[in-house]
Amino acid sequence: MLAKSTEYAIRALVFIELLNQEGNRPGVKQIAREIASPEAYTGKIMQILTKQGLVRSMKGRGGGFFFDHATRPLSLQKIIRVMEGESYFNKCGLGFNGCDSHAPCPIHSEYITAKKELFDLFEKQTIESLAQNVKDGLAVLNRPM
Repeated sequence: MLAKSTEYAIRALVFIELLNQEGNRPGVKQIAREIASPEAYTGKIMQILTKQGLVRSMKGRGGGFFFDHATRPLSLQKIIRVMEGESYFNKCGLGFNGCDSHAPCPIHSEYITAKKELFDLFEKQTIESLAQNVKDGLAVLNRPM
């Protein structure tokens, strides 16, 4: 449902949140290892997230990625908009162009309802809440091999 880059972005931001809570700033290599993402791909994702202001970075000793308190709370919806684009929440369930109530696709009515629920979920869930779930042992960022 989400692009792989968006999945990695969310997982990376949760990991950064967890380490920031401990006073640490992870680098790309550490993030990639923790979320099981290729390092170069993770680097590109982190560039996007930094450029869009969702996370900050600092080079050198003691550097790494960290959150600016002005971006809090950070909803999944905001991350999805950055990674997938504004159109993500407006797409047709079957990929039709111009699908609407006047010219609906076969699953239009049901898809609108499901899309609304998903939109609400992504607005409600934040990086902070996901990190808390991981911290509490209710969720994991990566499956052990």
